[in-house]
Amino acid sequence: MSADETLQALFDAPPGQEQERMVEALLFASPEPLTLRALAERMPQGADPAAALERLTARYAGRGVEVRRIGDAWALRTAPDLGFLMRREQVETRRLSRAAMETLAIIAYHQPVTRAEIEQIRGVAVSKGALDVLIELEWVRLGRRRMTPGRPATFITTRGFLDHFGLESARDLPGLRELR
Repeated sequence: MSADETLQALFDAPPGQEQERMVEALLFASPEPLTLRALAERMPQGADPAAALERLTARYAGRGVEVRRIGDAWALRTAPDLGFLMRREQVETRRLSRAAMETLAIIAYHQPVTRAEIEQIRGVAVSKGALDVLIELEWVRLGRRRMTPGRPATFITTRGFLDHFGLESARDLPGLRELR
């Protein structure tokens, strides 16, 4: 083997099985879902995190832990049918007020939405407390400001909202027909 071939071999991407192990370790250790870009940045040059994710997802299918897509990111999560086993582990349960639930639903279905639009849809003023709770839970965050007079801030749902409710994207929310 020539010096050039030896040097090239040092910088080749690891074999597919090793890339799969790397993706698995990154997803396991990360407290937040990781995008393909974040995975690629942490893996060796030339690695293919998308292919490794595909193999890993297939390998975990039907197991107690699954590779789940959450928005544009990926995470290891407990299989939905085994969620009941985790319920004892919940330290704190919070009940959302009716106003907070209505506000969350409006934001989820109409995002990006301003406070005035939320109030118009609900027919009553939005309490600061309802929005504060949703922001504290990291289900809602401030979006871009509207390019209208007064430049009002908008509210949008977060990846944490999608993760908590087991959704891949906001498009997975049930429609009016499913809700009836």
